[in-house]
Parts: sequence; structure tokens; C-alpha cells
Amino acid sequence: MNSESEIAIHNQPGVPAIRAVNWGGLQALYVKEVRRFFKVQLQTIWAPALTTLLYLVIFTVALAGVRKEILGVPFGDFLAPGLIIMGMMQNSFANSSFSLLVGKIQGTIIDYLMPPLSSAEVLFGLAGASVTRAVFVGAAIWFAMLFWPGVRVMPEHIWAIVLFGLLGSSMLAFMGVLTSIWAEKFDHAAAVSNFVVAPLALLSGTFYSIDKLSPTFAAISHANPFHYAISGFRYGFIGQADIPLGFGAGLLLGVNVVLAGICYALLKSGWKIKN
Repeated sequence: MNSESEIAIHNQPGVPAIRAVNWGGLQALYVKEVRRFFKVQLQTIWAPALTTLLYLVIFTVALAGVRKEILGVPFGDFLAPGLIIMGMMQNSFANSSFSLLVGKIQGTIIDYLMPPLSSAEVLFGLAGASVTRAVFVGAAIWFAMLFWPGVRVMPEHIWAIVLFGLLGSSMLAFMGVLTSIWAEKFDHAAAVSNFVVAPLALLSGTFYSIDKLSPTFAAISHANPFHYAISGFRYGFIGQADIPLGFGAGLLLGVNVVLAGICYALLKSGWKIKN
């Protein structure tokens, strides 16, 4: 009788049937977003991987015959992990900054608003798919680098690769969701990508060690959260880092929490989405 009474209560109008997390809906949103970018994988996975790999080709060819070492390892070994995580973060942002924006432009934003999904479920569904794309791109870049002569990209500390890879990709996924909420046209998202994400990624220590910079530029680089993701991720391959790993992980976790909180508050308020 009790179970029948509970079913009857749940079937009453206005009484939520899903009282906790809508795992089924969350999974459906995640799978939808993954299928969306995977259907055009030549554009969303392989093209970005090739573009990132060109940096390695250009620098290794340009420095051919020059035995340059950074943090005690050859320059190619130093450069490769930074390029992998840089490609992961940029594509995580590209994925999450597209979803809600294209819905607003095409008038399909209702597909995100009508299903019985909470703001947190929508947020983590979008961010989870973006991190998944980042993992695919990173794996493609790493696999290609395995066959590039003179570059060693064999993992030494898997935990650092996983931890800083996920923290860095999640940070850019939340930044992308925030951009997607704010932007009203593709030019807005492109502006954030070109004038915020790209400079932060390129000036984060991917191509050089922060220790070699002047005090002023070193301080600016240390204020860049991208630097901590790249340096921690690089540690997983070469066993050397120019940051305290614990501090870097804590900082990235804090940035992720703040960005996720802002995204959640904006999604819940419906700012620029429901209006």
C-alpha cells in the first residue's frame, strides 16, 4: 500500500518525480553533446590535433642541430607536453562555448530548457562533453608525437597527467559555458577565444620556462592559471616542474569551483537565455 501511495503522490501534478539527480537526463545530454562533435570529428578532433602538431614540427625543424635544454631535458621533450595540454584546453573551450550559443542563434535553446534537467545537470553535461573532446584531442596529439623523431612523450607520472589534464580542461569548459551564456553571436565567442584564451595559452610557459623571464613578466605568468595546468601536466611526462604542484592543483581547483559557481548562478537565473 505504501508503494502504491507513493506512486499516486508522484503522479500528482506539480509533484516532482525526480527528487535527486536526473542521471538519465544528464547522460542523454552528455551523449548528445559528444555525438554532436564526434559527427564532425575531422573538424573537431583531427584538424585541431594537426594544427597543434605543426607547432612541434616548426620548432623542432627551426632548432635542428641546436642542443637546447630546458629544465634539464631537450627542448622537444619540454615543448611536447605543453602543446598537448594547450590543444586540450583550447578545444574544451571551443566545444562548450558553442552549445548554448548556437541554440540561441538557431532558436533551439528550448532543447536545453524544457527537459527536466536542473541548472547543475545542464552545466555538468555540457562541461563533461567538452572535457571528453579535450581527451580525444590530447590522445590524438600524443599518439602522433610518439612517431616524431627526437621527441620523447612517454608518461612518467600518470596521476599528474590525469589530474592537471582534467583540471585544465574543466577550467576552459566552464569558461566556454560562461562565454556561451554571455555571447549573442559567434563574433562574441570568437573575440573571447582570440583575445583571452589564445593569449593566455600562448603566454603560459608552453614554449619557454618561466624562470628565464624577467621578474615583471615572470610575475605576470605566475598570475596566469593556464601556466599551472601546463606546468603540472608537463611534470607528468618529464618529471620536472617550475611550480609547486600542490599549490598549482589547489589553485586550479579553486578557479574551477568559482567558474562553475558563476555558470550555475547564471543558468539558474536565465540571464540572456530565458529572456
